[in-house]
Parts: sequence; structure tokens; C-alpha cells
Amino acid sequence: MLIAMMDLDNQFGYWNSAGTSKTFGHPVEPSWLEGIDPQASVLDYGCGYGRLAGLLAEWGFDNVEGVDVAPNLVARARAQQPGARFTVLDAPPRLDRPDGSVDMVLLIAVLTCIPGDDGQRTLVTELRRVLRPGGLLYLSDLCLQADQRNRSRYQQFAARYGTYGVFETADGAVCRHHTVDWLDDLFIGFDQVGTREVSVDTMNGHPARATQLLLSAGPSDVAHR
Repeated sequence: MLIAMMDLDNQFGYWNSAGTSKTFGHPVEPSWLEGIDPQASVLDYGCGYGRLAGLLAEWGFDNVEGVDVAPNLVARARAQQPGARFTVLDAPPRLDRPDGSVDMVLLIAVLTCIPGDDGQRTLVTELRRVLRPGGLLYLSDLCLQADQRNRSRYQQFAARYGTYGVFETADGAVCRHHTVDWLDDLFIGFDQVGTREVSVDTMNGHPARATQLLLSAGPSDVAHR
């Protein structure tokens, strides 16, 4: 019997307990931020303990907000990164932002934490709502990995969750690695500005290859000087 993905798309219990102690390693490419106004409104969705929001603040961006579902992660972010501001999401993925009010969204290793198609679509729709025309979305996430450890667990959990690439971690999270075709479909309507692959360590310390996309919400340059 398939497990309803909607029940797993907000794993509050995990992220507010075991997830609080995790270390996240996806990098941000500085050249992809060149030309963005330091006053631009930047939203780090799924900010965790604020690593990237704090980094952008150090780089001179002074209008950065990180949001996350887990109060304990947000508390850690506020303590470690006083140069940015952080908010707990009460009803994710809904954002307390007007339409078209954000210049750039960071979505870094977030989709892997939302295993369901509908949950991912709902999030991307909300992010598109708050992005200005021409605003940027910086995605970093994991596509299907080629190593035997990952292929074995994709196969192990495929029947349970109904999606090849969804799997359980040993400490209780349900995660997803994606096909390229799925990401293309999920972000249809966005324009691709940049793409690259990088080596990362997962939150449990395993090496992986991450796919990074820089996407534009439209043909304007309002997010730039």
C-alpha cells in the first residue's frame, strides 16, 4: 500500500529534532550573484540553521530573510547568524509576502526533503507567486545518484512510496532524489540562466553530486542593478 506523500511533505518532527544537528554543505556560486543589488530582497527558503543566509549577509546583502518549518533550527540560525533575519513558517509553504515582492529565492537542498510531487509543485507555485518578474531562483538539489548504495535504496523503497528515488534514511527522514525530466517539468515556465554540477556531502556525510540551476521568473532585469 502506497504511503500518502502529502503526509511526508512537511516532516516537522524530524527537522525539529534529529534534523536540528545536521550540517549542510551545498555551496553557492558567487558569480551567479554578480550584478544583484545588495538591497535586493533575498529569501532563503528552508534555511535550516542559516548558513547561507548568513553567508549572503557577509557578502553585503542586507535584505536577507531565512524561513524554515522548524523552530529549533530557526533558533540556531538566529544565534549563529545575527546578520540575517529568520522566520518560522506556520503554514508551509505559504509565505507572508505580497505577490512579486522577492528578487531572489534560494532553494538549497529543500526539494530532497519534500518527497511528494504535489508538495513540490505547491512550493514552486508559492515561490513563483512571491518572485518579481525577472526574479531569480537558485536551486541546488540531488538528482538520481549512480552509486550502488543509492541505487539499492531507490529500489528498496520504490514500491513503498510509489516513486523511484524516494527513500528512508537510517535516522528517520524520508528523502527524494530526482530525475532531470522531473525538474524540467517542475520548473516549466522559468528561464534557465545557468546550470552546473558540484560535489557535496549530504547531511549524513555521504559524497554526492548536486545539480544547481539558476532560473529566471521572467524576461525582466528588476533583480539586478
